[in-house]
Amino acid sequence: MENVPDSNFSLPGIGADSRAAFITRTYTHVVGAILGFVLVELALFESGLAGALARWMFSFNWILILGAFMLTGWLATRTARTSTSLGMQYFALAAYVVAEAIIFVPLLYLADTKAPGTIDSAVLVTVLGAGGLMFVAHRTRKDFSFLRALLMWGGVLALVAIVAGVVFGLALGTWFSVLMIGFAGAAVLYDTSNIIHHYPEDRYVSAAMELFASIALMFWYVLRLLSSRN
Repeated sequence: MENVPDSNFSLPGIGADSRAAFITRTYTHVVGAILGFVLVELALFESGLAGALARWMFSFNWILILGAFMLTGWLATRTARTSTSLGMQYFALAAYVVAEAIIFVPLLYLADTKAPGTIDSAVLVTVLGAGGLMFVAHRTRKDFSFLRALLMWGGVLALVAIVAGVVFGLALGTWFSVLMIGFAGAAVLYDTSNIIHHYPEDRYVSAAMELFASIALMFWYVLRLLSSRN
């Protein structure tokens, strides 16, 4: 009679290999999201639509635009997290990338016209900053899930500050950008830690979306900071 392996038995390294495959898939999708973002921006700028879109967005109340963007982000993230359809998860990621690209147009347009070279510098700083934090998370293997509460409260305070700035005409200057870069860095660290330790292995699309969002947030405020110095 053949030996039947115990159902609880697992070969050494199987779990680690599965997690490694999940991490690889996640980062592949992050890179894909970034490339998609770049392609959308190139299409908008090369076609001349970026200027018209930027002027149109400048004519609107920024709170309305921010609210629409946040709603889109929430719906996309929720869909990617909960949908059992892989196609819907990819649709949510694509919608979020396009939404990010559109919300970036005014800032990129200003930087491109008034401070040439700033975009390249912001890209370099963001790559080094986000890449360095991801390296730290992988190198130390530390669980940074304790940052969740800090990020939640920090996000609420940042949103209140942005809304107050728009409503009351308050200038959110250099120090706000510096604080938000730090906030985005903490988010990158938290997301990377979750990808390493906690994220369900069938949700690599959702994991990629969250990390992409944190990197985009860092890029936004690095670009804002560098643009304000020119």
